[in-house]
Amino acid sequence: MTNQSETTTEIATLGGGCFWCLEAALRQLEGVHSVISGYAGGGLANPDYGQICTGATGHAEVVQIRFDPVIIDYRTLLTAYFTIHDPTTRNAQGNDIGTQYRSVIFTHSAAQIDIAHALIKDFDNEKIWPRPIVTEVLPAPIFWPAEIEHQEYFANNPRQPYCQAVVGPKVAKLRQVFATRLKPG
Repeated sequence: MTNQSETTTEIATLGGGCFWCLEAALRQLEGVHSVISGYAGGGLANPDYGQICTGATGHAEVVQIRFDPVIIDYRTLLTAYFTIHDPTTRNAQGNDIGTQYRSVIFTHSAAQIDIAHALIKDFDNEKIWPRPIVTEVLPAPIFWPAEIEHQEYFANNPRQPYCQAVVGPKVAKLRQVFATRLKPG
């Protein structure tokens, strides 16, 4: 017998600054099965963190999310993503500057393309941010998982200064805004 959740798993690949922030925040949502930090969108095969940090590879720091759209639909997942980063700054999030920190949605289907563009249009029309959204919407390229030390970074390094100053507040913001959509416990 097939498990219903296995038959409805979808993938989302999102970049919005440091992948530690996205991973730590989005993994809290009910319906999210896994979040893997990695790299996508560049020209170098199997890049590593040091190469990405130069900004020369063209890759973005991203997370690849496996989720159950019956429990959390793609639009809600994207809304959470937009809640925890600034989609109006090109190639930067706070003090993290470079193309590797760009705001990007790598889509895995025509439906994801349509939903992403519609949500961006809705947010721009509602003037949620003082500037227009510059988030790129592109077809999903090859995803390269980051090194093991970058997986679940916040959970493993909560006292690290960057985690306390940058990751922690984003996790807290998601917990506040999506309080009714969090995993139990």
